[in-house]
Amino acid sequence: MSRCVIISACPVSASLASALRPGDTIIACDAGYRNCAPLHCRPDIIVGDFDTAPCPAQEGDDTIILPHVKDDTDTEYAAKLASEKGFDEALLLGVLGGRRLEHTLANLCTGLGLEQRGVRATLLDERSRITFVMPGETRRYPKDEYFYLSVFPMEGRAEGVSERGSFYELTDAVLTAGYPLGVSNEYAEGSDCITISTQKGALVVVETVPDGPILS
Repeated sequence: MSRCVIISACPVSASLASALRPGDTIIACDAGYRNCAPLHCRPDIIVGDFDTAPCPAQEGDDTIILPHVKDDTDTEYAAKLASEKGFDEALLLGVLGGRRLEHTLANLCTGLGLEQRGVRATLLDERSRITFVMPGETRRYPKDEYFYLSVFPMEGRAEGVSERGSFYELTDAVLTAGYPLGVSNEYAEGSDCITISTQKGALVVVETVPDGPILS
């Protein structure tokens, strides 16, 4: 699969460099190009209106200057560009946290939009990994460094939701935006994989590392 990495402006640590693969196409969004240094990578494409950082002048970079007045965020433009270029997968870094919560929410919408266009999207920071389960799909979540697993209805309501291998299992459940039933689940004792499916309505899945040592 061909993959692009979209790097936005929320602070990142060098530990996320391990998520990069040889052959990734790096798309930096506006001030996100500054995150390329701690990630030890170089942008192949830079996009943005450069309202938060000066436009870099680096020979050989493919730089796309966007207007200040526009409907798309810089990250959304990069996501649409990734879709147009035919990438199968997109990893989004520097899109969670920061000082503006609305951008984190917007980036969740961008991730869903990528999935709806057929691009598998993952949003990643130092503690969490965010992915999506689309209607009619079943996804597997093998146990690794993550401990908590939360599921929310990305489109406000999801029906026919099932979770297997988790401490709190669901069968043909309905999840709504008004009640966070799917928050803070865990792997069942002896389980090494959780499977999640939905029949109607997209889900956003948040995997989070534990705050400290897990007591058995």
